[in-house]
Amino acid sequence: MMKTGELRGFSEEELQEKKADLKKRLFELNFKKKYGKVEAPHIFKSIRRDIARINTVLREKIDEEKKENP
Repeated sequence: MMKTGELRGFSEEELQEKKADLKKRLFELNFKKKYGKVEAPHIFKSIRRDIARINTVLREKIDEEKKENP
């Protein structure tokens, strides 16, 4: 689980990469869920929340840029 403060230190490109990795991991877990048993079902919620945190930080960065460059 990532903290929002940690995420704010990353660049937009790094955040996009982390988001893509998490989405891929979530897809793989969903695949395993359909065709087998997932060992730790609580991970789904954790990954979804991490993706939401990344989206929040990305939105903050975009809003800051808009304020600086109207």
